[in-house]
Amino acid sequence: MMTKLKYDVVVVGARVGGSTSALFASKSDVDVLMLEKRQEIGSPVQCAEGVTYNTFETLKIKPNEKYIRSKIKGANIHAPDGRCINYEGGVAEGLVLDRKVFDKELASEAAKSGSDIMVKTAVKDLIIKDHKVCGVIAKHLGETIEVKADVVIAADGIESNMARMAGLKTIQSPQQICSCAQYEMVGVDVDPNYLEFYFGENVAPKGYVWIFPKGDGVANVGVGIRSPGKTPLYYLDKFVSKLDATPVELNIGGVPVSGPIEKTYTDGLLVVGDAAGHVDPITGGGIHPTITCARIAGEVAAESVKNEDCSSNYLKNYEKLWKKEVGKGLSQSAKYRKMADKLSDKDMNSLAEFIENQDIESISKIAALKFVGKNPNLMKLLTEIL
Repeated sequence: MMTKLKYDVVVVGARVGGSTSALFASKSDVDVLMLEKRQEIGSPVQCAEGVTYNTFETLKIKPNEKYIRSKIKGANIHAPDGRCINYEGGVAEGLVLDRKVFDKELASEAAKSGSDIMVKTAVKDLIIKDHKVCGVIAKHLGETIEVKADVVIAADGIESNMARMAGLKTIQSPQQICSCAQYEMVGVDVDPNYLEFYFGENVAPKGYVWIFPKGDGVANVGVGIRSPGKTPLYYLDKFVSKLDATPVELNIGGVPVSGPIEKTYTDGLLVVGDAAGHVDPITGGGIHPTITCARIAGEVAAESVKNEDCSSNYLKNYEKLWKKEVGKGLSQSAKYRKMADKLSDKDMNSLAEFIENQDIESISKIAALKFVGKNPNLMKLLTEIL
């Protein structure tokens, strides 16, 4: 006998995208079930764990000391020639979290708002009737279960099967995926209030190395690259060999950096987070765009249930709303990434030298034009993207 369940909304995946969707759908008073294939929410860690304060405003939650590892005031950006630019505040200001604790807390918030959660439950298939998604088939502790639902929210990560099964185009080519490797290390000698970024062909081709401090000499040291040659682990090991520090954890994964997929909804289904490409193409950071889009997904899913209209026609409001919130930023970022891809080490050094001699906040147009005039390669790139 197969167990059969019925919910208004089923969320597949219980990381930040899934938990945020479940939280806001539950707050809107509909029945929500969230399914997580792993036995523990938040493990393994899948990012550098940095967030801005806006993230918590979007979540309507106060940051909790139990998952804050360090408070960040700014960043140090290291050019290939060793030149270092210090950037204070603004987008570089925020928190480094303990994602294992944070993700679990977020899932707990969803549960407190009324979501049911099942862990160690892998979704195997979608239930599709008359071209409309109307639930999922999952395996829970060896038993097959059928969950009928009015709306399914796919928050199942970069390897999303759900969106693909529903007929949405999600395939990312290898060039559109940034390969990452990260150690959590002990004994890292860095300022606990500043992020460190290192650029250069020899350090991280078409990417960068990051150090995100977590206090007490602990830090996430990682590299993200997009080059068909050597692995990210090769560049990471090369970089950390210069540090007198010891790794206690290694995580390897991919990040989609080509911008959002072309359609994030269909009849009975919404796609959020990495599965939808809700990641900043320049930084590879996905927590804030994901949480923004996931909140909208939860709210729109709940509204569609209450209005008894879970058709594509109604659910397209989700895409309209998230594009209004973060669409412009993501597409601008994709443009800048294309430009950054073409920068040689020499260009980066020139850029660093220019910024070093200016007050970042008040770079005048004239100074910028003079600089670009002296660097024809940058001029060519600028005209391509503008």
